[in-house]
Amino acid sequence: MHIPIQISPDNPEPLYHQIQVQLKELILSGHLPEGTLLPSIREFAKDLSCSVITIRRVYQDLENEGILRTRQGTGTFVAKVGTVTREQYRKEAVVEAMKDALRSGLRVGCTIEELKQLFEEALLEITNEGQGTPVNRQRGTDNPEIKGSTTEVPGLAKAAVEPEEGGSGNE
Repeated sequence: MHIPIQISPDNPEPLYHQIQVQLKELILSGHLPEGTLLPSIREFAKDLSCSVITIRRVYQDLENEGILRTRQGTGTFVAKVGTVTREQYRKEAVVEAMKDALRSGLRVGCTIEELKQLFEEALLEITNEGQGTPVNRQRGTDNPEIKGSTTEVPGLAKAAVEPEEGGSGNE
C-alpha cells in the first residue's frame, strides 16, 4: 500500500517528525480509516528512503498514542480513533497554524490590532470565496463588512492572538 507522505532531507525538521506528523494527519483526518493495514516497517522505510529505525520509532510512538495497533505476525493497523480525538486534533491543528502565522506577523512588527484586522479580513475573504461576493479590502473600523465580525467567532480570534502561557507572544 502506498501512503502519500512527502519528506525532505532539506527540511530542518527531523525525518522522523515529518513522517509522524503526516501519518497522524492522514489517520486523524480519516484518509486512512480504522483497520487499514500499513506497510511493514521495512517496506515503508524503503518507500521513503529512510532508516528502518525511523519508521519503527514512528509506529511505536503512534501506537503509544493509541492511533496504531500492532498484531504480532499480522502487521500494523490503524486503530479506532474516537470522534473526540479527531475533533480535538482538528482544532489543535488550526490553532497551531494560526499561532505560527501570528508569530510571523509579530516578528515583522504587526501590532495585535493589525493582526486582528488581518485575521478578520482573511476570514471574510475565504468565507466569500466562490460566492461571487466582492471583498472590501479597505482596512479600518469604518468597513462595515469587517467591523464586529469577531463576534461570529469570539474564541477563535481571541485565542489566536493571546500569547501562550509563560511566553511574551513575541517568540
